[in-house]
Amino acid sequence: MRTGLYISPHLVEPIERVQVSGAPVTREDFVQAFDEVHQVCERLVVRGDIDMHTTYFETMTVMGFLLFKAHAVETVVLEVGMGGRLDATNVVNPRLSVITPIDLDHEKYLGETIPKIAAEKAGIIKPGRPVVFSRQHSDAQLVLEEKARAGRSRVSRATEWRIDHLQLDAWGSRFHAVGGLSIDVDCPLIGLHQVENARTAITALDHLGLNAAQIAAGVRAVRWPGRLERIQCTPDLILDGAHNPAGARALSEYLRHFHKGRRIILLFAAMRDKDLHALGGLIFPFASELIFTAPHNQPRAYTPEEMKEMANRPDAITAADPREALALARRLARPEDMILVTGSLYLVGEIRGLHA
Repeated sequence: MRTGLYISPHLVEPIERVQVSGAPVTREDFVQAFDEVHQVCERLVVRGDIDMHTTYFETMTVMGFLLFKAHAVETVVLEVGMGGRLDATNVVNPRLSVITPIDLDHEKYLGETIPKIAAEKAGIIKPGRPVVFSRQHSDAQLVLEEKARAGRSRVSRATEWRIDHLQLDAWGSRFHAVGGLSIDVDCPLIGLHQVENARTAITALDHLGLNAAQIAAGVRAVRWPGRLERIQCTPDLILDGAHNPAGARALSEYLRHFHKGRRIILLFAAMRDKDLHALGGLIFPFASELIFTAPHNQPRAYTPEEMKEMANRPDAITAADPREALALARRLARPEDMILVTGSLYLVGEIRGLHA
């Protein structure tokens, strides 16, 4: 089956946002799609049909649709950008909607409570169309269930699948999933939270009619760049885009269970719409050495000096850019140590690009 994947943000290059059969589109296809969208927007502005050019994300979304059409994809996984209800991606009438665990994130735009954020996320639930829910906060679950009932959408809950014989180590998990099917699962993604993500994916794939062998093979082959991704050994260099409280909690639980007492050199950056105190409170205690930096060309990012002052960490080191931060970390790290890059996917992407 020819598949399409639309994700954001990218880690190294924008072409990563639009993938066909597991690979990013070519730069030539990407440029051609941008030119087409840009020219249409310019004409619409001149005619007065729209009052400004589409935003970066809106432009990318339309480019994705054009590229999927050009490549004749048969099915698409379409990730929303922010929220859901007002998201540019939400013009589609999906075969299935999937809502992963809802937590505080983008509060400035989506609302400052779990129910308000859940109401925005619930916007991708379409009348009469099925939906899959991950395990949720009770406040979020109430909002989602009400939206589904109002639209008469059939709900499949990941929690209806039982997890047996769970074996979890520092580099993945193995378990038996029992629900509509019985599946032996080998998940290469790191962290206990990825068991829940895998269970959600299994629920969705079962609803779409895949068999146990197909689902097991799919989970076994999955890769998720920048999410607890080890890209180097001795010392371990681990990238994790934990940029909200849920991600930070998952990261802290992983470090507590599998790397307790280990010397960790932490590279950290964050955008200004993030709660630095919440993230830092969960992650910074694990740092033997803390290096603050800022991604290139990101005016929304905290400066290293701002973070050092806000975190009240006079012992922290500041680095003007990710290249300098990585060089510092490598000088400080012994072979048995860990270099951990986190706090921002933009930082993770830059470090990933430098390492490549």
